[in-house]
Amino acid sequence: MLCRSSLLCGILSAVSLFVTGSVARAESQLKPLFNGKDFTGWHGMPHFNPYDLAKMTEEQKAAKLAEWTADAKKHWSVENGELVNDGNGAYLTTDQDFGDIEFTLEYKTVAKADSGIYLRANPQVQIWDTTKEGGKWNIGADKGSGGLWNNSPGTAGKDPLVLADKPFGEWNSVRIIQVGDRTTVYLNGKLVVKFARMENFWNRKLPLPKKGPIQLQTHGGEIRWRNLMIREIPSDEANAMLLAADADGFKPAFNGKDFTGWTGPIENYTLDNGAIVCKPGKGGTIHTQEEYGDFVARIEYKLPPGGNNGLAIRYPGSGDTAYVGMTEIQILDDTSSKYAKLDPRQYNGSSYGIAAATRGYLRPVGEWNVMEVTVKGPTIKVELNGSVILDTDVSKVEEYMANSPHPGKTRTKGFFGFAGHGDAVAYRTVLIKSLSDSTK
Repeated sequence: MLCRSSLLCGILSAVSLFVTGSVARAESQLKPLFNGKDFTGWHGMPHFNPYDLAKMTEEQKAAKLAEWTADAKKHWSVENGELVNDGNGAYLTTDQDFGDIEFTLEYKTVAKADSGIYLRANPQVQIWDTTKEGGKWNIGADKGSGGLWNNSPGTAGKDPLVLADKPFGEWNSVRIIQVGDRTTVYLNGKLVVKFARMENFWNRKLPLPKKGPIQLQTHGGEIRWRNLMIREIPSDEANAMLLAADADGFKPAFNGKDFTGWTGPIENYTLDNGAIVCKPGKGGTIHTQEEYGDFVARIEYKLPPGGNNGLAIRYPGSGDTAYVGMTEIQILDDTSSKYAKLDPRQYNGSSYGIAAATRGYLRPVGEWNVMEVTVKGPTIKVELNGSVILDTDVSKVEEYMANSPHPGKTRTKGFFGFAGHGDAVAYRTVLIKSLSDSTK
């Protein structure tokens, strides 16, 4: 990647060092997911919609899990520290739910079988019989294992980048890194999926659940698993990965030292340890001096309890950006009880008053979040901590909160900024990529 400024090079260099250091640190933090002796920490569960499971009463759920676990025990066994399945029965499923993870394991399977690894109860990192004799070249087995096979046709990650399978009888090693929906897979040391979005099989309009169990799929033939190791990725490391991903073309809009390149009521904001912070009780919209048409903004932000702010998108330079700009992307501690009865179009990540974002993907108050906003023509996509929580075309929206018109939503160009509402919301690592520039 070519850096276009010394500051961006510095940011990405620091991120790179952080991630590299995290990899070394992570080796000692991986913990066994299987004890090598029995099924402690695991239960049975087949291919089953987790949203339907969540709707059950506790009694119904317990009965269903007991039924599935009894079935799993008929088809799973432990031999020499290996989990062995005969190709039938419910999938072995972790009792614990996981979100952002690094997960490593080894597997060995047989001809005619195919299998997979469900993440957050979502199918799946695919395991194939890759031979022509396996009979599944027509659905992608010839391309190799490790892909996100249940993604939509043509999407990144559905097919592996390279064929990396070992012959039958040999152990294959898998390393999975997942942050939000973003999923990376190494098979036998080769990169086969690069930070691709794993689609929500159960509802493709939603991001993956924030957390869910890991499942080892059983399908058509014996498969053996061993050396299952896992660690949960902390938020600072996850943020570093998200900031560093596909960073070519991004330029820093904030230098981390002063308000160079910014204008508006700057006196209502302060600088604190490399971050722009709205002064308590103050506000107003500060914004870049540069205008943008189509662009991607990638930022970190941190909320105080009950904090409220917003991202000004294609802002004209004066007025309430939620109405006179294309939109305001809401930045809000929507976990606060004082916001329990808001209109859905007012919650975090929403296009204010226009389109509601999916809730539940904020990090705990006081931690930094990474938000990426992609603006192309009348469309807006918002990714929060690796999960897409809003993907909308504002030109098609005709019903607004409180029936208030949004005359600015048709704007094709404007400033990017922060719309303060009196709370000490902090921003740092403000990177913007002009999509118009990137196509020249």
